[in-house]
Amino acid sequence: MTPIRSTPMMRAALGAAALVLLAGCANKSEPAYTPKALTSIEESSTLESLWQRDVGDGLGRARYPIAPAREGDKLFAADANGVVISFAADDGEERWEVDLDTPISSALTAIAGQVYLGTRDGEVIALDQRDGSVSWRSRVSSEVLAAPQANPELLVVQSIDGQVTALDRQSGDERWVYTSSQPSLTLRGTGTPLVIEPVSFAGFANGRLVTIDNRNGQPLWDMRIATPQGRSEVERLVDLTGQPVLSQDGRLFVTSYNGQLVALEATRGNVIWERDISSRHAPVLVGDFLFVVTDDSHVVAIDTNNGREVWRNEALEDRWLTAPAFADGRLVVGDFEGYVHLIDAREGELVGRTEVDGSGISVPAITDGDVIHVLANDGHLETLEVSP
Repeated sequence: MTPIRSTPMMRAALGAAALVLLAGCANKSEPAYTPKALTSIEESSTLESLWQRDVGDGLGRARYPIAPAREGDKLFAADANGVVISFAADDGEERWEVDLDTPISSALTAIAGQVYLGTRDGEVIALDQRDGSVSWRSRVSSEVLAAPQANPELLVVQSIDGQVTALDRQSGDERWVYTSSQPSLTLRGTGTPLVIEPVSFAGFANGRLVTIDNRNGQPLWDMRIATPQGRSEVERLVDLTGQPVLSQDGRLFVTSYNGQLVALEATRGNVIWERDISSRHAPVLVGDFLFVVTDDSHVVAIDTNNGREVWRNEALEDRWLTAPAFADGRLVVGDFEGYVHLIDAREGELVGRTEVDGSGISVPAITDGDVIHVLANDGHLETLEVSP
């Protein structure tokens, strides 16, 4: 993505914190909001380190969102320079390492024996999980920041220019392309499509959510989630950068920046409820509760039946939290100073904390039961176990 320019006028309007959010190259170790200092907590959960490794040179100065991926007993991680490593998830034993000789920019997706990723050059690459060999390479319209998403036949890739491309999972051949309009000023990042067998749900920087027919790339329905407001381009920023979440009963939950948290009927797009919550992150759905990290780093639990706020934790305000993950009854978030925090999912209280790496954490943790895999900005990869 072309870096979004930082001008004195913009700084005056936004403050330094928003510049970090908007900038194409966020290379500072601290957010410019005033983060709440950490205070002592009554820890009812502990985090034990199981193993630690280093993954190349980390996420780069721009902190590309290169989150790891896990399938079964295999964990995959990468750095911004093109190094991809496979580890045994239980003990961290390295199984293989490859250098793709191309700059990686997206989170990884591991599914059905393959690892998929996107690059700054607009390439999409499929690797064989057994040995890291390249199964295929394909080209999309521009840089890919969102993890490629798969259904049994397709790999759906959203690039930063607002284009969604469906590739054949086996060959990488292009099947269809959907193009949206882009505003002149956007957040750094892009939405991650939610892909199921018949359709893909994709959110865009213009505040719209589109349901795309996976057979041909045609839109089935299109609705506005966030409406631009204000006089300047900065004030009118709206962006759907989080991945939508689909419940088993067909409700779709969508977050937006400068917009709302909305629950929709997935088949038609009818609004079930909405709340004034701004978030750039994908929420986590557990049972009848939706957990959201807001743009000011509040962690909020929402009753999915009616949109009612169940609890809100403000103890980590402005600590630049990652998207939440769920591990054995607790929410897991990382922060800009490299701490991992545990929050009781029922009560909303902080119940555990550990420092992983001083370079900070900006990509969400990967969890499997009570095991948590955390990748820090400098490439330090640590696996933790929650107890009790």
